[in-house]
Formats: sequence, structure tokens, C-alpha cells
Amino acid sequence: MGSRRSYGSYNDGCAAAHALDLVGDRWTMVVVRELLLGAKRFTEIQRDVLGIGPAVLTQRLHDLEAGGVLRRRRLPGRVDVYELTDWGRELEAVNTALSRWAVASPALPRDADMSPDTVVLAMRAHARPAPGLADERRVALHLTDSRYDDAEPVTYLATVSQHTTRVNRSAEPAATDAEVWATTRAWKACVIGGVAIEDVADVQVAGDDDAVRALLRATSLGNPPGTHDDAPRSSRDRLTKGPPPASLEDRLSSTQRSGAVAVAADEVTIIQ
Repeated sequence: MGSRRSYGSYNDGCAAAHALDLVGDRWTMVVVRELLLGAKRFTEIQRDVLGIGPAVLTQRLHDLEAGGVLRRRRLPGRVDVYELTDWGRELEAVNTALSRWAVASPALPRDADMSPDTVVLAMRAHARPAPGLADERRVALHLTDSRYDDAEPVTYLATVSQHTTRVNRSAEPAATDAEVWATTRAWKACVIGGVAIEDVADVQVAGDDDAVRALLRATSLGNPPGTHDDAPRSSRDRLTKGPPPASLEDRLSSTQRSGAVAVAADEVTIIQ
């Protein structure tokens, strides 16, 4: 893309090589990753992709639009957002495959932070049904980006059942069995690091503990300790219960008042 020669110009007809022409430049798949769960404004993409400059982001967005991977849409108030096309959203499977492949790398920066959407995409990449779960459980997940001191929480709705597991961005989830407030660093420790939820300080739960544990069992990289059905009651009671900290409540209210853009992508259902 841009001024460099394509693989096709070297008489290479491989579709995988052409895919690299479309999304193989530095930052391109990271920008795509941050749009997989819904549309964002330019400033929101730049916030979520640490290290990318405005000129490079502008070029990547232009190239992706020219390649049919995303489109720009104008909202009321002359606000532009960028969203993936239907074809572009198929790149979630590519992102998932790359993630599953890269976890075996000894150089993976396991202590590095992740954006809220990236943590949720990791959950979706490993999502599986919850056999033996009698009833569907719904959990509202509020994640605050650990990379920023003043980040607003981003809200997602997770639905877990014996048939499917879904996690999607959702501005105002309807009735849920439980709510979780966490920093991305803390939730990553539970989902990817396998740390027991009761051992993580920056996670608070309101509602049904078992619904939260079912979500972790269904979306974690492995089967983290402290999430088994037969975990002793004393262990479950150690979960931090109650309403979120006042600062998180204030941020939630502020986000709702500001009318922040939150356009959810089509939900992904994993059936096994």
C-alpha cells in the first residue's frame, strides 16, 4: 500500500501475500483491532493505539478505506467515525489466529498493558460454551484503561450459556446477573494470567459471583485457579463485593452524559 510495490507486482499471485499488501504495514492490524468491536473517532483510535502519530494514522486509515476494509461515516454534529466494512470485520478471525499463534512466543511482552477492546478481543478469541450451566448468565463488564490515569470506563455485555459465549461492547446493558468493574491490567491478569479473581485488588463485583466465575471459565486463556465449580464457599466470599468506587461511578455518569460514540459490531457467537 502507499508508494511501496505490491507482491502482485513481483508476479506473486498468493492471496496471503495480497492480504499483507492490504494489512501488512506497521500499525495497520493494530488499527483494525481497535475497530473490531465498533466504530471510533480519529482521536479515540489514536488514544487506544499508543505510539502512533496523527500523520501515520491518517495514512493507515486512508489506505484501509481505499482497500475496502473500512469506511468513514458522518454522525450528527459533523462528527466522523471510522468503522470496518463487513469484509473488514472478517479480520477478527485473522486477529484471533495471530493471537493464538503468538502466545507461544518467548518474547511476548506479557507484562505490557492492553486497551479495553483488546482485552475483550482476547476473551472472544478463547470464548467457549459453559457446559452444565443451567441458565444463561449476563454480566456487565466495565473496563478502565490502565494506561491512563483519567480514562473513562468502557462497558461490555457478556452472555454465557451452555451453548454460546458472547462479549460485545454495550453502552447500557439491560438487566444483568452481575456487574464487574476492573482496570484492564487487573482483568487481563484474571483472563490471560490465570490469577484468581479474589487475589486481584482492582476488581469489584456486584451481584452473582457465580455468573462472573462462569464468564471467566468460558473466556480465559486457560482454566484459572479459583474459578472451578467446586471452589469452597470461603474462597468465593473473598470476592470484593458492593458498588463500584465513587470515581468509577462518576466516570460512568460522565460518559453517559457526554454521549460518547459506542457503535457495537455484530456479535460473534462461538458454538462447539
